[in-house]
Amino acid sequence: MIVAPSVLSADFSKLGEEIENVERAGADWIHIDVMDGSFVPNITIGPCVIRHMKKASNLPFDVHLMIEHPERHFMEFVDAGADYLTVHVEATRSLYRLIKEIQKHCRAGVSLNPATPLCAVEQIIHEVDLLLIMSVEPGFGGQRFIPESVEKVRRAREMLDERNSDAILSVDGGVNEENVALLKDAGADAVVAGSYIFTSGDYREAIQKLKR
Repeated sequence: MIVAPSVLSADFSKLGEEIENVERAGADWIHIDVMDGSFVPNITIGPCVIRHMKKASNLPFDVHLMIEHPERHFMEFVDAGADYLTVHVEATRSLYRLIKEIQKHCRAGVSLNPATPLCAVEQIIHEVDLLLIMSVEPGFGGQRFIPESVEKVRRAREMLDERNSDAILSVDGGVNEENVALLKDAGADAVVAGSYIFTSGDYREAIQKLKR
């Protein structure tokens, strides 16, 4: 299981140190939530901050764009150091073209909000490098996991397997030691965890619990 700590829950006064600490604790990726105050209520960080964060880690940067019109801004995040760049199916009218443009520079992912059905990505799922299932409403850290997400992950796994896709199936939102086994059994390859790790008091133990 790939574990990607979400720095949304980190201490931003020492962000570089926090990233170094989770890397030493066994994290596989660094997950970065970019919010614009429009697609979701909150505003977080932009490419300039990500560029500086990149200096603190050699791990892949999993950048999740929760922004309107990602086609206007994605290259800024590519240039900042994104290794995976994920956009929301709900945020663009030109998803296929956008995925192909992103893939000229890095790996491309697509994300679905909890209420968005999987059929929204049925025609493109075989083209993406990562499929991100949101198990909370995007925009805030520390939310409770939506139990119905497990079945959605299971159906997403079936869709990917039917198309012989090697895309990584990731889950983001409310992930903890109580539900991670259910997600793994449903077919998830990766989990994003923010508050569970960063409020744990022991990053290594929290990450290893998710991996186990």
